[in-house]
Amino acid sequence: MWSTQIRKYGRYILNILTVIGTRPEAVKLAPVVTALMENTNVNVSVLVTAQHREMLDEVLDMFDIVPDYDLDIMSDNQTPTDVFIQVLNGIQPILVQSKPDWLLVQGDTTTVLASTIAAAYEKIPVGHIEAGLRTYDRGNPFPEEINRVLTDHAASLHFAPTITDRAALLREGISNHTIHVTGNTVVDTLNTIISRPESPSLRTILSNIEDDKRLILVTAHRRENFGEPLQRIIVALLQLAKREDIHIVYPVHPNPNINKPIKELLLNQSNISVVEPLDYLTFTHLMKQSYLILTDSGGIQEEAPGLGIPVLVLRKVTERTEAVEQGTAIMVGTDTEKIVKSVTLLLDNKPSYKAMIKSVNPFGDGNASQRIVSILLDQT
Repeated sequence: MWSTQIRKYGRYILNILTVIGTRPEAVKLAPVVTALMENTNVNVSVLVTAQHREMLDEVLDMFDIVPDYDLDIMSDNQTPTDVFIQVLNGIQPILVQSKPDWLLVQGDTTTVLASTIAAAYEKIPVGHIEAGLRTYDRGNPFPEEINRVLTDHAASLHFAPTITDRAALLREGISNHTIHVTGNTVVDTLNTIISRPESPSLRTILSNIEDDKRLILVTAHRRENFGEPLQRIIVALLQLAKREDIHIVYPVHPNPNINKPIKELLLNQSNISVVEPLDYLTFTHLMKQSYLILTDSGGIQEEAPGLGIPVLVLRKVTERTEAVEQGTAIMVGTDTEKIVKSVTLLLDNKPSYKAMIKSVNPFGDGNASQRIVSILLDQT
């Protein structure tokens, strides 16, 4: 669908509005926005909802992306319903005014679903980046599984990272001609960021770790791990920290459901560094320095294979099955005994550890953003 706006040279300009709500969305959309901005046949605008504020702004600054619209909806302890209502109300008049040819969204946040519904009601086609990821469990991850299923069925274009994701869309009756396998744009971003110099913040963190100790990086922030599951993870970390050959680094999420119990139980523990949230540059280089990673993050499951770092997934199910099938990730859930046993095996058994290090990232080759731009330009 080409815009009716015409440049002075007589070429049609494709008008695209890109919506970003959280840091993971910014990480994965930054290379797409950059590629769109570099194309003279495209006029791209960026709307941020600021579902997350500071963590989002840090990535935008890193890629020199200045939003054209900012809904600034973040509030303390906001629920998915709060976010949905505010995004829906905030974006609707902008869509009416700007009349983009395409709305471009990424992933499965509540920002994504609300923006997609608003665009669909205005008969504006939606391109969904990272389409087709499924666990088939509405409670894991929550509310992301609900968000992405509904978004895919309201979208007009589906940029599926892998053939597994494409197959999921086809099983749900989504038309084949709307689905394009592109790879995941997070690999594009990872390749860019890892080539940049390390930050002073990273050197500060590493200076507290003895040279002969292996670094274990831990992140856990998912809503379904609040409460008892997180307590089981904490107990596992305390048991592992008794070893003298490792050092655990835990950048703690600002959400009080995570932040409070982690700081109460892990702060000032031997062989554990609890640090404040890290900027993406520092965090990416910290991943690269790690011996292994324990996480419930979807993005890290995609990034770590590209760095050759084994991942233990702190979730019941994953929508990134390619890493598990390839052997670069292991599902351990939040069972204390299983976490400790799996980490111990990788620390003590070199063949088991080496078997998890692969040379190919199953989620992409670093060219997903250019493919997405080309597909958008081919729409008529």
